[in-house]
Amino acid sequence: MPYRALLLDRDGVVNIDHGYVGARDRFTFVDGIFDLARLAADRGFRIAVITNQSGIARGYFTESAFLELSGWMCGEFRGHGIDIAGVFHCPYHPDARVPGYARDSFWRKPNPGMILEAARRLDLDLGRSVFLGDQPTDMEAARAAGVGRRALLSDSGEAGGAATLTVERPADLRPHLL
Repeated sequence: MPYRALLLDRDGVVNIDHGYVGARDRFTFVDGIFDLARLAADRGFRIAVITNQSGIARGYFTESAFLELSGWMCGEFRGHGIDIAGVFHCPYHPDARVPGYARDSFWRKPNPGMILEAARRLDLDLGRSVFLGDQPTDMEAARAAGVGRRALLSDSGEAGGAATLTVERPADLRPHLL
């Protein structure tokens, strides 16, 4: 039987979005993200990170630096007793400065490619899964992929068009992980 998943955007959800975060010294975990992920894992959810990373295409950091940072991030989760089943990223952007990364991609949110690939690789039931993101493009990608619950992390209290709920902090999602 396929697994439920907690799908997390990275910048603004897992870490504070300081703008194109490509190194540990700029990576600060969002309060409550470890507790939320641990609860989800304890309830049988697989956890995956789904993230656009146009900073690679724009030349702010390399893809290898991103992968190294992702390995460190997953290690921090493991240190809290949480396994990240996968990190899916899109390094492409139509206006890229770095050759080879300048293109449209089905993986780039609001397209659903990363989520669909995560479902394929990790044996996920997207209809019973939850996506937590902080941008309308996150919600659009999750809806297009068929994710059942789409939570927009927003301190403004404004609902996103494709979101099924809005939360002010990760802990507010806890009752929706039943």
